[in-house]
Amino acid sequence: MKKIIIGIGGASGVTYGVRLLEKLRDVEDVETHLIMSPIGQMNLGLETDLKLTDVLDLADVTYKFSDLAAAVASGSFKTDGMVVAACSMKTLSGIVHSYADNLLIRAADVCLKDRRPLVLMPRETPLHTGHCKLLYEASSLGAIIAPPMPAMYTRPQTIDDIVDHSVGRVLDLLGIDCDFIKRWNGPKGG
Repeated sequence: MKKIIIGIGGASGVTYGVRLLEKLRDVEDVETHLIMSPIGQMNLGLETDLKLTDVLDLADVTYKFSDLAAAVASGSFKTDGMVVAACSMKTLSGIVHSYADNLLIRAADVCLKDRRPLVLMPRETPLHTGHCKLLYEASSLGAIIAPPMPAMYTRPQTIDDIVDHSVGRVLDLLGIDCDFIKRWNGPKGG
């Protein structure tokens, strides 16, 4: 069974983390482990009509943000990777500098040190040089930088189409098959 950690950070875009949990709930042999920051919880109320319990119920296992003794804080607890969706610049900075003062950053640090996939979905625009340096440094450490950018070749009709495509691409990075995204097959008639 694959164990995937979903970290929902404090950036706008809590929908991406929620959608990952929704999509993974229906995948056989995947167990989800959720860590949600206090600002992520605040954004849940600002950006959606969901209650915190709605999101917690989507995960197989949930952890308190401050629980540095949780299973996912140790490399001896084997996981198959982690996604931080959405990843704030504060969380990115903590990951890059190994400033693991909360479980979300500690779990990400464990993924990096044990060479497990760590996918970061940064949600900030525009980016200044400091942000770009942090993204570069995270990539240099082994993180996969996957900003949720819409693919227009899919001709999205709804926000859900845009969110689903970004989530599907992230699941691809974790080696989890998904059949809900439109894939590029070249131009029609070409």
